[in-house]
Amino acid sequence: GKHRIVIPCLGHFKEEYEKVSKLYMNNKIRTTKYTLLNFLPRNLFEQFHRVANLYFLFLVILNWVPLVEAFQKEIAMLPLIVVLIIIAVKDGLEDYSKYKMDKQINNLLTKVYNR
Repeated sequence: GKHRIVIPCLGHFKEEYEKVSKLYMNNKIRTTKYTLLNFLPRNLFEQFHRVANLYFLFLVILNWVPLVEAFQKEIAMLPLIVVLIIIAVKDGLEDYSKYKMDKQINNLLTKVYNR
């Protein structure tokens, strides 16, 4: 099977640790699903997978057709925009709390068993 080499980052093993540690992934915990760069597109993508949001988007698009226009175009968009903003803020706050918890867990001191 596969073996994992663990080299403590201590004194005279420091050079060997730096050389070997580049070969392996770190073991930081990351439970967040968003980054600052992908928050808006990914959140909108996830929100438009909900049937209700697609229905309201369909109504907004349909209201832009002059023959079908039931009421003002801006008013038709208002409920959808409000719902999208509220859900985006909720998702952002949840993801930020996950980020803070991950940071706290990743900075915990650990004990290493050494014979």
